[in-house]
Amino acid sequence: MGMECFICDKHRGNIQSAGIAIYEDEFVYVGHIDQNGEPCYLGHLMIDLKRHAPTLGDLNMDEAKSFGMIMAKVSKTLIESEKAEHIYSLVSGNSVPHLHMHIVPRYPNTPKEHWGPMSVYDWSDAPFGDNNEVIALCQRIKAHLEENQNDGI
Repeated sequence: MGMECFICDKHRGNIQSAGIAIYEDEFVYVGHIDQNGEPCYLGHLMIDLKRHAPTLGDLNMDEAKSFGMIMAKVSKTLIESEKAEHIYSLVSGNSVPHLHMHIVPRYPNTPKEHWGPMSVYDWSDAPFGDNNEVIALCQRIKAHLEENQNDGI
């Protein structure tokens, strides 16, 4: 692959990103979104396919199973651990042609005009945090996933 890919570089360890790994298996990697040192919207997670493939339609069945299972598990965990009231998911791929899904929680009391996967960012009381808060959230999510790994999802 001759072209540079941000996500491939991240998985090779060439790019430092916020927080810590939340979950990883042979097919997928889950971490927190990074805002280049700026405060992050807490709980905005990224599910990356490890293989360089552009879209959901490129998943093989093993990848699709892993991707779908972790999507359900991290979404449930954001509700149970972080008290999110709704989970948005988004796959765009317009700027980075390597499959990654945004998982964005909506927290209680978010005004309706700020509902939506990117609109939640515009709410003045939205929970933003620094890297220490991101790491603490990642550790809570990771611990909750490990405690509930046999929960039937």
